[in-house]
Amino acid sequence: MHDAVAALTGQDRPVDLPVWRSFWDGLHGHGPRHDRELRRGEAVALLASLSTALPARTTLTALLDSLAERRPGQAGRRGGGPGAFDGAVDITGTGGGPRTFDLSTAAAVTAAAVGTPVVKTGFHAHLSPAGPAGLLERLGIPLTRSYEETHETLEDCGIAFAGSFVYPVELTLLARAALPLDVSGLGRCIEALGPFLADMPVSAQVTAVCDARLAPALRTAAAHTARADGRRVWLAGNDLGADGLLGCSPNRVHVYEAVGEDEFTLDPALLGLAPGTLEGLRPRGADPVAHFRAVLGGEGPREAEDAVCLSAAALAVAGHTTGDWHEALAAARAVIHDGGALALLERLRSRAAVHA
Repeated sequence: MHDAVAALTGQDRPVDLPVWRSFWDGLHGHGPRHDRELRRGEAVALLASLSTALPARTTLTALLDSLAERRPGQAGRRGGGPGAFDGAVDITGTGGGPRTFDLSTAAAVTAAAVGTPVVKTGFHAHLSPAGPAGLLERLGIPLTRSYEETHETLEDCGIAFAGSFVYPVELTLLARAALPLDVSGLGRCIEALGPFLADMPVSAQVTAVCDARLAPALRTAAAHTARADGRRVWLAGNDLGADGLLGCSPNRVHVYEAVGEDEFTLDPALLGLAPGTLEGLRPRGADPVAHFRAVLGGEGPREAEDAVCLSAAALAVAGHTTGDWHEALAAARAVIHDGGALALLERLRSRAAVHA
């Protein structure tokens, strides 16, 4: 059994960087002559162990570093200073929680319509459901396939939805090694760590954590990412366990930067938002596209609009577009009600049609 698998399943010692390197080499089939490939079942065993419980600090940071150093992307240099998307913000989630409409994508479009540059990741479909990618496909908005295409789309529209090219190829190899098993259930670890695996050097990211049990490991990942990549990372959670910032419940936000950490409570009531329930955030009707467009057009449930506006405001503040929460919230609500958010959707659709 490979040392990484033995250590994770035995939970008796950390997995350091050289051991992770050896595991990925074995997954690629490029290890030492006596250990050229992993034995059958070892990839599944590793996924099962990670999905049972995310690893402790030493193993987790070594895992992140081992994948980061294998990145082929020109934009993903850890510690390399400002990247090609300096000033842009990413909004992601760790998955799970009560079922809601696609809040993060709606917030990304709204924030971009206001003027906050957004490069959204979170469309990895190797070991977990594609999620929002299906909605974008129905909207006629394709995912970008390269850093160059991402940059061009961002320049043209102020927002880009980056495809799976930003994720380590090792995720795909893990899925293939586990065939013919259905590993969607084993992909929970990938979904949770996804926001910290994407090779997209934005200036800031806002990540929602719905499962409090994941919080310790994700705080480790966030702090490590902030130090290694030089980006600001916000981890947000709420008592309702929703995968996003809510306008109907206080949100606890942990902030990580290269120079330190902080935390605050984002109380919607102090921003003038009314109490509400999760019911207003649930998908409605048989057509998710129609519901999504209704929310962006100011015709959705109040709780949905409040959550979108608050999340868009968070992107503006996290990205240092503004430091005034009331101003950011008002600007987000304005582009929903004056048609600016829907107009940006149409611009993205038209651009895709021209470049098809």
